[in-house]
Amino acid sequence: MPNGRFAPSPTATLHLGNLRTAFVAWLAARSSGSQFFFRSEDMDQVACRAEHEESALRDLHALG
Repeated sequence: MPNGRFAPSPTATLHLGNLRTAFVAWLAARSSGSQFFFRSEDMDQVACRAEHEESALRDLHALG
């Protein structure tokens, strides 16, 4: 079974489009009995910030 994955770039806080993408990936994983993974795409070391990654995890956790 394919897993669901959400991999935002932590260059800014999440917006509604990010949350919609995460929800669709989570829903697809849940409906197929797969796992959902969060992976931070921190390839841009200049623009990426740890506080944005932490904020994204807090936001997703708050939504369930």
